[in-house]
Amino acid sequence: MRDLTQGSVTRIIISMATPVAAGMIFQTLYLLVDLYFVAALGDDSVAGVGAGGTLLFVIMALTQILGVSAVALISQAVGRKNQEEANLVFNQSLVVAAAFAVCVLVAGYTLAQDYLRTITSDEGSMREGVIFLYWFLPSMALQFPLMAMASSLRATGLVKPGMIVQVLTVILNMILAPILIAGWGPGPALGVMGAGLASSISVFIGVLMLTYYFIKLEKYVSFRSILWRPRFDIWKRMFAIGLPAGAEMLLLFVYFSAVYWLIQDFGAEAQAGFSIGGRIMQSIFMPTMAIAFALGPIAGQNFGARRYDRVRETSKQGILLSSIVMAVVTILMQWKSDLLIGFFTSEAEVIEVGSVFLQLISLNFIAQGIVFSCSGMFQGLGNTRPAMMSSVVRILVFLPLAVYLKYQPGFTINQVWYVSILSVTVQAVVSYLLMRREFRLRLGNDDTPSPVAT
Repeated sequence: MRDLTQGSVTRIIISMATPVAAGMIFQTLYLLVDLYFVAALGDDSVAGVGAGGTLLFVIMALTQILGVSAVALISQAVGRKNQEEANLVFNQSLVVAAAFAVCVLVAGYTLAQDYLRTITSDEGSMREGVIFLYWFLPSMALQFPLMAMASSLRATGLVKPGMIVQVLTVILNMILAPILIAGWGPGPALGVMGAGLASSISVFIGVLMLTYYFIKLEKYVSFRSILWRPRFDIWKRMFAIGLPAGAEMLLLFVYFSAVYWLIQDFGAEAQAGFSIGGRIMQSIFMPTMAIAFALGPIAGQNFGARRYDRVRETSKQGILLSSIVMAVVTILMQWKSDLLIGFFTSEAEVIEVGSVFLQLISLNFIAQGIVFSCSGMFQGLGNTRPAMMSSVVRILVFLPLAVYLKYQPGFTINQVWYVSILSVTVQAVVSYLLMRREFRLRLGNDDTPSPVAT
């Protein structure tokens, strides 16, 4: 366990975000390697995998319920020096993780084909998406125990074990991807099936590695079967914090699904360009997401310890660092976005769609960084409803306007990106104002010193 209530806030954020970012960089490399080999299979494969991958937002929504609630409750318990409560929450999160994993497998194999039929542009894309999902679903289910363990460690201030496991898992995935997708070496060329299988094998190994760490090395929170009997009072607290955060991520799923629907009339090339651009965008977001991941436990421990001055300082430094990172990548996207897309495909139409998407959408990268930072702070404070509210505002701005434009003469794909820029900018403003409101309600006036400082 690491005490996050002492020392420089900026240094703590950087020290926690750096290993997380390192792990995410490896994750980015895997995404790019995976995308490279899938792109070689053709537009139908890229569009199908991209469309099937939108279900990741559903999984991320559900894992957010676990991850956010674990970080909030455990970090606040650590701040109060209550190890018993921290252990109880950790073990209950494992029980919830097992239940979610079973539900995802059943629902996924039952509904995957019907879902993909609604958002893909042709039968070829749908067929490839279904094959990919059937082999990718175990990876999705295993995300729940992985999230429960990694988030609990992060809540206690430990990010390196999770980062090391993530890096090793990603390296394994990068090795398996060319073997199983393209048939390199002794492996069969399984196409999109190999992409899903490589991910499932890698995440399974990652779960085994983190399990071993908890059994052999972790002392502050640990597996205790006596605490596995369902405690619905703990579940109620977890869902009260986690459900709004999950709904926030689910709204991202609605957004990306809506984009695929909005642009489906432009053909598989347009969806392939958006799929590639979207993957690159997700990779670009990882450093600033690492900062946001660090803010949650820092704010949580200091809130639990009633160090309110440090909670405010955490938000200021987090937003500043995120804005700097996003400003740099915005410049990069304005400069060389076509080269990034061109690395994965040689088709001019796909490159055009993907590069223009990145150039335009990068205009709200700084706003997106503010949204991530505010979400991290809401998690640490144990109230994620404001983050969900700001996401609702984004959808309410984006969907009606985008749907209206779709049915107007002269509708172009770039209009979708312009509406997206507007919606994220509005969301950033709303997120920041809601965070200031949360500070006034929970921390008192800006000039009120914390009890510890007093």
